[in-house]
Amino acid sequence: MTAATVGPVVVGFDASPAGVDAVTLAQAYCRTSGAHLIVATVHPAPAAISPGRVDAEWIADRHRAATEVLGRARELIGEDADYRVVASSSAAHGLHDLAEESGAALIVVGSHRQGPEERLFAGSTAERLLSGSACPVAVAPVGMRDRPITGLSRIGVAYIEEPEAIAALTAAATFAETANTAAARAGLRLYTVVAAEAEVLPFGVGRDAERAFLTAARDTYRSALDAATARLPAGLPASGHLRTGDVVEVLAELDATEIDLLYCGSRGYGPLRRVLLGGVSSRLVRRARSPVVVVPR
Repeated sequence: MTAATVGPVVVGFDASPAGVDAVTLAQAYCRTSGAHLIVATVHPAPAAISPGRVDAEWIADRHRAATEVLGRARELIGEDADYRVVASSSAAHGLHDLAEESGAALIVVGSHRQGPEERLFAGSTAERLLSGSACPVAVAPVGMRDRPITGLSRIGVAYIEEPEAIAALTAAATFAETANTAAARAGLRLYTVVAAEAEVLPFGVGRDAERAFLTAARDTYRSALDAATARLPAGLPASGHLRTGDVVEVLAELDATEIDLLYCGSRGYGPLRRVLLGGVSSRLVRRARSPVVVVPR
């Protein structure tokens, strides 16, 4: 794959700080991969079937306001992007339709504006996208606009030998290869988290038995990490990392000292080729310090 074949990146912009965070992440993604940027502002569309009269003046006013918001994005980004005003029943629906229409490789949105500083806290638009998007969805953490970031070279992957995590690894590897084709230098860091020893054991389970189980589990996960990195394309830098603790807590604490972006899979059931948040991914997009990309099944 070359940079010329990368699908565009659609970013939702609403002139809020969260919108600026999303643009910051989208620009970094595009600089790294050579993808084209599409900036979209969504405004309400008249209902297709409604007993009430459609107020044409109100619709025109909403379109005008959206155009003004998009103008602020143009001032922020410049002319190196396409700008779209989209009329839709919701921001999530409008971004989803635009992504399908343009063949987007990624949709980028910001976190909830009331979220903790420098952490993710997915708001309603992000949550709705994450519940049904056909392409990967990236969520920028609060405050990303203030980070000194030019590219995304250290790409983390939440990994376990399951189809949804393998899909995330495949997407991350494709992005890394594309980045390297576009003259960046990107590498992968695969993370598997193993539970720590329980402080309180179930009746009849001894400490030695639990330690033996955890040792066997660590060996199995280490082998899976080694096998996964070995399957990656030759020449793509990659390393496997085995951590201990609560999976969400460990992954959520990965910050700019380790990774620039974290890929994770959606859960292993639900509509095929749709994002559908599972237990880990749903909590991760509320707590992570790094930008998170959730990949469809």
